[in-house]
Amino acid sequence: MAAVELAAQTGYAGLTIEGIAAHAGVGKQTIYRWWPSKADVLLEALPAIADVHVPVSDRGSYHADLRAFLQASYEMANRYPQIPDLLRALMAEAQINHAFGERFRTSFLDRRREALAVITNRARQRGDLPDQPAAGTIADIVFGVIWYRVLATHQPLDADFVDDLVGILAPAPPATKLRRPPGERSSRLNQRDEPRVAPRRSGRKA
Repeated sequence: MAAVELAAQTGYAGLTIEGIAAHAGVGKQTIYRWWPSKADVLLEALPAIADVHVPVSDRGSYHADLRAFLQASYEMANRYPQIPDLLRALMAEAQINHAFGERFRTSFLDRRREALAVITNRARQRGDLPDQPAAGTIADIVFGVIWYRVLATHQPLDADFVDDLVGILAPAPPATKLRRPPGERSSRLNQRDEPRVAPRRSGRKA
């Protein structure tokens, strides 16, 4: 957490092991004993923050669970505005450092997919997970959109983002229409309930 706080002041480029150690009040060798690089320090801190702030608790339906997961994701990004920049830096490091890339996939990418899988697995057990797309594709869509915004467009993760994804992946079920038992009729009839019968006219035609 000290590294994330310091990165908010220095940016990723200005972040150093020496600075992290000083900010945490420990010696530099203490940091190196546990983490080989500043990227690895962040790689431990960021998933821990996500685990705390992005819930997977049961809210009664797939729709509600997914909405809570996505809403908490964008609220976390607002609470820690330095996180998108740090994620961009870690993704870039993962592309040029094969060993770190493996750790990044295991410790962060797979861990976030596993968190979302808690929601989709629970929805499957409840019976309210849609047949399509498959659970793995749901994760691809959710995190694909998030990473596209973080890496390419820098668009915010906001309420509109949540509404769009939930509307696509977990549309709210239509309201159940009340049906009357056969033969039962409402006491209040309108023009569509019964056909209108023209009144008889008395007398002969002129």
